Amino acid sequence: MQELLIPLAMTATFGIFVGSLFRLSRLPGRQRPLLFPLVGLVAGITAFFIHYVLVSTVGAPVWLLPLLVVVQIWLWLGPLGPSSRKLENGDDQH
Repeated sequence: MQELLIPLAMTATFGIFVGSLFRLSRLPGRQRPLLFPLVGLVAGITAFFIHYVLVSTVGAPVWLLPLLVVVQIWLWLGPLGPSSRKLENGDDQH
């Protein structure tokens, strides 16, 4: 059981860290700053289970796990994430 919990915790922590880095790279004044680490946490957990299934089925390499975390966070906070719509007076609506 520990051989699953420790890597899961490390992957979730890495996801939170990468999500926080994405928060630092965004424009200041963005709404919902807690969204970035939470998306990182969910992406880390999801990437761990995707990697676990890939290792069990096709023998995926270990270096794929951090790549999965970063790509998922980039997709969920970037192109597939919530879009901000401009109001008529120039304020962002989230």
